[in-house]
Amino acid sequence: MRIYLDNAATTPLAPEVLEAMMPYLKGHQGNPSSIHADGRQTKTAIEKARRTIAQCLGASIGEIFFTSGGTESSNMALKCSIRDLGVKRIVSSPTEHHCVLHTLEQIKKETQTSIEYLPVDSAGRISLSDLEQALKSSKEKTLVSLMYANNEIGTLHDFERIARICKENGALFHSDTVQAIGHFPIDLSKTTVSFVTGAAHKFHGPKGVGFIYINGDNIIKPYVDGGAQERNMRGGTENIYGIVGMAEALDLACKQMEDRTRKIVDLRSYFKEQLQHNFKSLLFNGCQENYLHKVLSVSFPPSANTDMLLMLLDMDGVSASGGSACSSGVEHESHVMAAIQGNPEYKTVRFSFSHNNTREEVDLVISKLKKILS
Repeated sequence: MRIYLDNAATTPLAPEVLEAMMPYLKGHQGNPSSIHADGRQTKTAIEKARRTIAQCLGASIGEIFFTSGGTESSNMALKCSIRDLGVKRIVSSPTEHHCVLHTLEQIKKETQTSIEYLPVDSAGRISLSDLEQALKSSKEKTLVSLMYANNEIGTLHDFERIARICKENGALFHSDTVQAIGHFPIDLSKTTVSFVTGAAHKFHGPKGVGFIYINGDNIIKPYVDGGAQERNMRGGTENIYGIVGMAEALDLACKQMEDRTRKIVDLRSYFKEQLQHNFKSLLFNGCQENYLHKVLSVSFPPSANTDMLLMLLDMDGVSASGGSACSSGVEHESHVMAAIQGNPEYKTVRFSFSHNNTREEVDLVISKLKKILS
């Protein structure tokens, strides 16, 4: 029996989600752009999904656009803000996901846009006063791009305060909310944000589908040219079963959020206690008071097997990771750990949980770690 503790990378598809998707995998073959009955049937399913996602986020249905996932959505927000909204300057942080950092690298190469990175402390937090100062220091039109929850160490940025600071200083605000959607309540009718992004596979939906919220005040042109799909915002035939599954998954996640959170917080706390009880000199990365509850980043001190810890866990039936799962399956030095100045001699493992995990699984993982590191 394998134990899956890599839910920050992707989550298992919920049975209810698969059930909702099946009619669009086995039948309902119409192209939603077709005008006949089969097309109208699938078009109706897409618009129902859009309405569900909008309601979960306190958004208008006209502000939700379907994409292939969080990476495309963040690329769209960042690049279109420069092309269409007159942004000349982007303020971000060194601990963002690569879908933001690599996009900013390309923007810097290809445009005259100024890119600035706010420093982070040892827990991966920016200073809000630094953000305010950065926004007041220039009159150039600025976009702030800061994630809600860090995917590697679980540190949270203060989403609502950042939104207020941006609004007060006339800056646009893009937030990579991929790790937060479905895990924290987000009400975009009360919090002014320019762009937020979501990916279905982070909340027990299918892989390869996501969405971007674009505040109605920000009028941008299509990012993917082609047909008139997504109200002329993204060409290409829609991933119907993926969209339907994503809406079902997010609806379940929002309705069950309190119960799921309670289970995951209990499990994370229990795992951390067992680690502290059984191992010495561990380092826990990220903020431990205000955190993404599904993530626990642990650095193990040097030992004979520390360097091979992830591989040995995998061989012993435990799926965990060293950080982001977006490096083509190759383990690289973590840019997040470098930014927070983590001890390079320690081995960092990210254990990430879902409401499907159990204390019995935690006990088994602890016993396997003891065997490996004894």
